[in-house]
Amino acid sequence: MSNDYKDRDSGAERITFLPQHGHYRHLRVYQVTEMIYDITFYFTQHYLTKGDRTVDQMVQAARSGKQNIAEGNQAAATSSETEIKLTNVAKASLEELLDDYEDYLRVRHLPQWNAEHPRYEKMRQYARSEQIRNEYARKIALMNDEEIANLSITLIHQAIYMLHKLLITMQDRFVREGGIKERMFQSRVDYRSNQSNLNNRSNQNNRIAQNGHFVPKDKKY
Repeated sequence: MSNDYKDRDSGAERITFLPQHGHYRHLRVYQVTEMIYDITFYFTQHYLTKGDRTVDQMVQAARSGKQNIAEGNQAAATSSETEIKLTNVAKASLEELLDDYEDYLRVRHLPQWNAEHPRYEKMRQYARSEQIRNEYARKIALMNDEEIANLSITLIHQAIYMLHKLLITMQDRFVREGGIKERMFQSRVDYRSNQSNLNNRSNQNNRIAQNGHFVPKDKKY
């Protein structure tokens, strides 16, 4: 099966071996990591001491999670390998950030909310809702450090899960379709095959015409 992708150019249809991807900002996982970054920035500015190395560490990890999803999505058109690599970096960065939030709660003897905690399920549902995207910036200003840390942990778990599923999809697609070099080669093979078929049909029509078996449409009897 051909790995070509249809595209439009100046109103005419053409074939390209470059896959078409949606904008990364439309990805749910990117939207979640954007919230994680904003919340983490607020958290470090309000609950960690200025000059603490953990501040930069957490902000950079949150930024890396967000940016590598964006860069991986943009690289996807020309390199499946780079897309997979950057998406995996994003996942690893969020796992590092998760450790930092868990450490914050543990060393301060604050609870990390689990399934037995009375507020766990409500927080989990809120983190999955569309509502949070419109109000998280306002909500976190009303929360304490325990609440913000647990909200961030919940969002990070969701993002890591989505990235895990995304990586599986990317790997499956790579196995089926290969990388850019393989798609380029296959597109060239398909083009030559199509040209050969067209030439064969043209030659066959010419031979029929020469043998007197072909009647032009404008010939009258």
